[in-house]
Amino acid sequence: MKTAGPSEATARRGLELTPFRGLRYDPDRVGSLASVTSPPYDVVVRPDGVQHLQSADPHNIVRLILPQAGTPSARTEQAADTLRRWLDEGILTADPEPGLYVYEQRDGNGMLQRGVIGALRVSEPAEGVVLPHEDVMPPVVADRAALMRATRANLEPLLLTYRGNGATAEVVERTAERPPLLATTTEDGFHHRLWSITDPAEVARVQSDLARQQALIADGHHRWATYLRLRAEHPSPSPWDHGLVLLVDTARYPLRVRAIHRLLHGLPVADALAAVDGLFRVRHLDVPLSDALETLADASCAGNAFLLAGDGSFHLLDRPDAGLLARTIPADRPSAWRSLDATVLHATLLEHVWHIPEDSPAHIAYIHDTAATVEKAERDGGTAVLMHPVREEVVRDLARQGVTMPRKSTSFGPKPASGLVLRALEI
Repeated sequence: MKTAGPSEATARRGLELTPFRGLRYDPDRVGSLASVTSPPYDVVVRPDGVQHLQSADPHNIVRLILPQAGTPSARTEQAADTLRRWLDEGILTADPEPGLYVYEQRDGNGMLQRGVIGALRVSEPAEGVVLPHEDVMPPVVADRAALMRATRANLEPLLLTYRGNGATAEVVERTAERPPLLATTTEDGFHHRLWSITDPAEVARVQSDLARQQALIADGHHRWATYLRLRAEHPSPSPWDHGLVLLVDTARYPLRVRAIHRLLHGLPVADALAAVDGLFRVRHLDVPLSDALETLADASCAGNAFLLAGDGSFHLLDRPDAGLLARTIPADRPSAWRSLDATVLHATLLEHVWHIPEDSPAHIAYIHDTAATVEKAERDGGTAVLMHPVREEVVRDLARQGVTMPRKSTSFGPKPASGLVLRALEI
């Protein structure tokens, strides 16, 4: 959807980041910090992932971000009851003074990411301060809003990026030389460390630097839309004027951009291929997944390309019919948007060729893990549509034009682990 692009005057207002008293697990009251963490709620593959995390520790954060009960209202009530109980029992405790938090993620392959966690003033896209780049699904926003209302908490930070390479980066790196508040290694091999910044001069230095910056939502569009909805429901000033975020300076710490794949329920691969016959070039690839993804990457350099899987092999779709694209892609958008793989997938393949509603969980699932998407398609008899990632520069350029990409177009990472620091609105 195209909106009015942000003006330079509005964009200069910048980011307003506020310290808060973080809620953190008492390490003496849980099995381990690693065992109570979780990926963000929308990365957990339900129900297998939820069950795995619940069994890891009775206090795993997944019991708050993805409560399991028979009805939506029962789920939110369960999460609120669980959070109150954990606070009463001292499982979660509030830090003694407000602060900003430096968060570090490191893997065994040389990847290092650091950023600042704080309570960010919520702003509309038209203000040009926080730029979305994807559309959202209203039912998901409604679900997250009900959860936040019930718990009166921001349970996991969004991931925002900006390009500064200034004072904030210097404060972050100085802080990371100190002993951390916590350090843990999660089962995916990532090492996590967290520090607090409570010195007023250091906090002011970060705030002054960020006041000149503009951020892109890398991960968490639905939660940002939820922040906006909840702010509108509460007269200002209120704690709902701010939301929990992780800000990463990608000039200093570039993010990885990966694709989010689609699992089409109830559409066998044979039927999907029959429907595109004559509309795309189709090549059968009898190779391992890694080789198939390399072929997809090569084909994507020349134009739109997708991998279909689910029948034990891979099928490359590329070179779409120009007439088909002209009939199905809206003409009132920038050429960079019209040529996106996600645009062609949603506007052409899903809507016009396969007739699959993109917002129906009964028909389509959005999965980050490539191998898991293929395995589920093979197990369920559906079709996996594997995508090639979009470059960050393309995403940021479209966002600055006020143009949103089709939902679930990108997966920026690494994403912050949920459960290391929470924000209760009334503490």
